[in-house]
Amino acid sequence: MFQSHLGEFAALLTAAFWTITALAFESAGKKVGSLSTNLIRLFLAFIFIGVYGLITRGSFIPFDASAHNWIWLSLSGLVGFVIGDLLLFEAYVVIGSRVSMLIMSLTPPITAFIGWIVMGEVLTGQNFLGMALTITGIMLVVFERKQNKDIAENGKKNKKVKLTYPIAGILLAFGGAVGQGSGLVLSKFGMQDFDPFAATQIRVITGFIGFAILFFFLKRWKKVGEAIKNKSAMKRLGIGAFFGPFLGVSFSLLSVKYTTTGVASTIMAIVPVLIIPPAVIFFKERITLKEIIGSIIAVAGVALFFL
Repeated sequence: MFQSHLGEFAALLTAAFWTITALAFESAGKKVGSLSTNLIRLFLAFIFIGVYGLITRGSFIPFDASAHNWIWLSLSGLVGFVIGDLLLFEAYVVIGSRVSMLIMSLTPPITAFIGWIVMGEVLTGQNFLGMALTITGIMLVVFERKQNKDIAENGKKNKKVKLTYPIAGILLAFGGAVGQGSGLVLSKFGMQDFDPFAATQIRVITGFIGFAILFFFLKRWKKVGEAIKNKSAMKRLGIGAFFGPFLGVSFSLLSVKYTTTGVASTIMAIVPVLIIPPAVIFFKERITLKEIIGSIIAVAGVALFFL
């Protein structure tokens, strides 16, 4: 059973890993900033995967990758890690990991929608219904009706629909979803039959170089030094890097290698539900019934999209 559903099990583990890493990086990002968090976690991930590759494959760096692997996986690293994660990690700081990961549940529908527009892939009525359901669940969480203090002409108070969270954070998380979805598609194309962990290391190398160039132009290297000295943040970065870019991303590639991208994305999209209990326990977040229902609806929409 395990062998026949290896891709599905890998996707389930990925969801658990991403739940841990989202909470760890939210905490670290609030202490040292999202840019430093991104750069340091990619360096740590490079070391983790390199040691793993040295033990299992006899090579610290995947020199056995083909030109096709390097080109497309590097492009995937730039799109997914540099652009997508840059936006997502800033969203962690602005609106928190729980809501950010909820908005990230849009990744599978966004990926399919881009394929429909750009590549002419077929989408059914059920697909569009799944998209609508996911968007409805997210809107239920990020919007709320508030009583207007101004008295209307009829003598009754008006109720206005307002965002529960800052618009900037919502847009950042949405940008992260677009980047992640695009990166996953590029990864599947670039990886082919190559080792998922080695493929992840190529993405990590490109991502690290991309952030290093960004730090060079922004002159933010001093911030990295300050972050490294922050023991509390570094502990969280170590945990996040181990369960995120190392285990999480590698298992996501393992998943799409042994099952369809749609099935893998659907299972990995349960993070918004998985993250609720630890967000309450560790961050003492107050979560309403409306937010729980919205998260479940959003995940159900993703599932419906790929049934």
